[in-house]
Amino acid sequence: MKKKLIFGFHAVIARMRHDAASVEEVYIDSSRKDRRMLEFIGAAKSAGVRVIPVEEARLTKMVGVHRHQGVVAQVGETLLAQNLDELLDTIVGAPLILILDGITDPHNLGACLRVADGAGAHAVIAPKDRAVGLNATAIKVASGAADVVPYITVTNLARTLRALKERDILVLGTSDDAKQSLYQIDLAPKQGIALVMGSEGEGMRRLTREICDLLVQIPMYGSVDSLNVSVASGVFLYEAQRQRLLQKKNDV
Repeated sequence: MKKKLIFGFHAVIARMRHDAASVEEVYIDSSRKDRRMLEFIGAAKSAGVRVIPVEEARLTKMVGVHRHQGVVAQVGETLLAQNLDELLDTIVGAPLILILDGITDPHNLGACLRVADGAGAHAVIAPKDRAVGLNATAIKVASGAADVVPYITVTNLARTLRALKERDILVLGTSDDAKQSLYQIDLAPKQGIALVMGSEGEGMRRLTREICDLLVQIPMYGSVDSLNVSVASGVFLYEAQRQRLLQKKNDV
């Protein structure tokens, strides 16, 4: 089983709660004696996780950043859907999928995973190339969402979008120059939707844009002309869930 490192209180605690057996050992800053660290040590021991005190410099060397909060865990992979077919075969009801086309900032990826979990999305899909991987920084920013939201990387995003359409899932692309806003369209179709968000600077690639069934935009009422990709993802996903709840209420 492949091993990897995750760091930060939220990410490690979330993994212990979700799948304690996958946490092989936790390294902590031996100089920290504060209440938060003591509570964390207690939680780790209660979960049956081995805790190893080390110098802070070793933690920084392990993960390559200083923002580890004195907590680094070595973990195995969790059992989430690994490919598109496996994902779609396990979804009950209408799929709600977030697709990230070329997101290169791990902080944005982590934030997108976090908002996807909060909004009840079934998965996040991204291309393997020209995109950031699910590294330790993204996992930390996700605050546990990386352990519960399948993150599926694909070699050919265009092919994946076509496969979703073959399953009758509506593929919506987001673009600032789209003629319709998210408040003007049905974001709760019975067949489900896949929402495509473009990269931080360039937006969706041309082929991705052409494959989408429909392009939509978020209306902007202030002086800024765009939103961070994770914020925009949250706006769309929560509006989709709002429409689903309203539709469910009307069907009763």
